[in-house]
Amino acid sequence: MPQRPYVIDQLISAKSIAARIEDLAREIAAEFAGTDKLVVVGLLRGSFVFIADLVRELDLPVEVDFLEASSYGDAMVSSREVRILKDLRAAIEGRDVLLVEDIVDTGHTLSQVTKYLQGRKPARLRTIALLDKPSRREVDFKADWIGFSIPDEFVVGYGIDFAQRNRNLPFIGKVRFTEA
Repeated sequence: MPQRPYVIDQLISAKSIAARIEDLAREIAAEFAGTDKLVVVGLLRGSFVFIADLVRELDLPVEVDFLEASSYGDAMVSSREVRILKDLRAAIEGRDVLLVEDIVDTGHTLSQVTKYLQGRKPARLRTIALLDKPSRREVDFKADWIGFSIPDEFVVGYGIDFAQRNRNLPFIGKVRFTEA
């Protein structure tokens, strides 16, 4: 099915993202100071750029792992059904874990994945999301750290896609559909 034509308007610049990540990394390092090794778990695929930049800024010993969960597919709205597509490789029982998400929209994905990981008995489990859309929340869930709160816009860039496109943009942009 052909995609409707669209343009992308910049919402958050690459420079603003980098500055916010530096601030977040300082807060996270303070929270986990003294930890033996923090397990930073990225939710694929949207968080891969964010997690890469975040771990480079963390002044802590870290281990990186990934979990892939999906509630969107190629759609613009969440199906609210969260499926685990790729599980962690490492055991997290008794370890400090930071779960990294690209965007909290309805809250279903982060809420369900957090419960899933809590079942593995980590010492501490904290969450961070680059973006938060509080106006779309359907589940009472708030990440421990938020990069930016945004309005109810469909966004792409900095790892976030629309039908597997636009992940490579260095900024966060909102999708605006145009006439064919």
